[in-house]
Amino acid sequence: MKRDKKKDAKFTAMENELQQFRSRNDLSRREFLQYAGALGITATTAGAIWSSPALASPKHGGHLRIGAEGGATTDSLDPRRAIGTAQSTVIIHSMFDTLTNLDENSTPVPRIAESWEATPDALTWRFKIRKDIEFHNGKTLGINDIISTYAYLDHDANTHGDGRNIAGSIADMKADGDYLVITQEAPNADLPTLLSGYSLTIGPAGTEGSQWEKGIGTGPYKLVNFEPGVNAEVERNPNHYDPNEGFFDSVEFPNIQDQAARASALRTDAVDYITRPDPKTAHLLAKEPGLLVVDAGGNRHYTMPMRSSDEPLSNTDLQLALKYSVDREELLKKILGGWGYVGNDIPIGRAQRYVNKDLAQRGPDPDKAQFHLKKAGMSSFDVDLYASDAAWTGAVDAAQLVTETAKKGGVNITVKRAPADGYWSEVWMQKPWCLSYWGGRPTEDWMFTVGYSETDDGKPSGWNESYFTHDRFNELLRAARGELDDDKRRSMYYEMQEICHNECGTVIPMFSSFVDAYKDTLRHANPLRSTFDLDDFKLPRQWWFET
Repeated sequence: MKRDKKKDAKFTAMENELQQFRSRNDLSRREFLQYAGALGITATTAGAIWSSPALASPKHGGHLRIGAEGGATTDSLDPRRAIGTAQSTVIIHSMFDTLTNLDENSTPVPRIAESWEATPDALTWRFKIRKDIEFHNGKTLGINDIISTYAYLDHDANTHGDGRNIAGSIADMKADGDYLVITQEAPNADLPTLLSGYSLTIGPAGTEGSQWEKGIGTGPYKLVNFEPGVNAEVERNPNHYDPNEGFFDSVEFPNIQDQAARASALRTDAVDYITRPDPKTAHLLAKEPGLLVVDAGGNRHYTMPMRSSDEPLSNTDLQLALKYSVDREELLKKILGGWGYVGNDIPIGRAQRYVNKDLAQRGPDPDKAQFHLKKAGMSSFDVDLYASDAAWTGAVDAAQLVTETAKKGGVNITVKRAPADGYWSEVWMQKPWCLSYWGGRPTEDWMFTVGYSETDDGKPSGWNESYFTHDRFNELLRAARGELDDDKRRSMYYEMQEICHNECGTVIPMFSSFVDAYKDTLRHANPLRSTFDLDDFKLPRQWWFET
């Protein structure tokens, strides 16, 4: 029977919207049907969407092309160098596995570990490791491979981000039969969630440096070619242990930095999926035959970190003057086209459990900007703001908008446009003030640990982009990890967010939805996960072509 493509595409778009709404709201079936009715969707159609987790069963075959941004010639498959940008990270997660995985509710579920248990104080954990996992080179995965990889991540104090912070919190690792036993330096009830992190990917024992570029993992795809910042290609791994993922014959990952070029590539059939279309015109893509736009929500947020370890940006009043110089509503409207919500200088989003809703929403206030400038001993302040659309789509335009608003409070900003290639190695965390972004993290502890914590010797951790150090903040961070009383833990995270709001050198103007566009011949299991880009970087593993 001939398929009605127009009708099918419409059904797919409705399912995407309704399934995402359902996943983010605790609804009864009746409430769900009422919401669908408000959208003009019939009860019969809505009922089918409610009861169906996906449009069809997965099918094997086809060559998937994902046009993503963020790639650079400095990219690497080495987890110690993983930077978390879309193009490089989705490549890595097509080939490598982590100990655990996260489901659509950001709850840890089995991956390399098939189960786990902890002591009552959440200090020591036992992970039962699967026996049927094989690396791409034919070697069977063993517990020593995991121990070796985590030790490698913790070996170099210059290791970036998640891997260093998480692996560095482990005091001891050992094998006990089929179990990996991990003892932490301090209790942390979130450990299974943390071990799903994209830089905690496992390789064969002894893999170091350039050896990672061979792509020898345990994932559903094997490396064919990797040209950093340009393109990569993988092919299906016929010996993968999980039959419920890896449905494409091959996947290609062209780096397409320019948003207009990405949209054009999708329209002209050069790719099947693109990340981050221009949010101001994304709705137009959704009107084109054969194309769909998805909003997966999420905790991605855009930041403007200051290098607050150095004068004059180490001055808290000067930091506050800059925070009061940003019109967040204007940025949300003009840069994101409304696909998100305003930020309040805290990295915790609405979808997270302990978001502090008691903080007064900060907006543009020239008088307060002037007040804090005077407290800092200044009548005006001249500062450079480094920007590139490598940071996020529309970042350069956003910097120009901030410049105009800031003048009213005596802050004179000069926008320094930086090239996309090398932005994350030569500008981010190197220049006094720049634009950045975070995919967000599923828990408060994870976000604060990776982006705001100190090392044991009191220095900012690897991805602490504002060089933030604060004794009380770090005291609360350590205490909250082992606190099992929910009310006490919430109180701690609320105070930490208040500290960030008032005493951290990072402006967080807005949170952005994960908005992508793709061909309507692609299918996926619903609802989408929204911790990171590209269905938590698992798109090649869990999507398929309908035909």
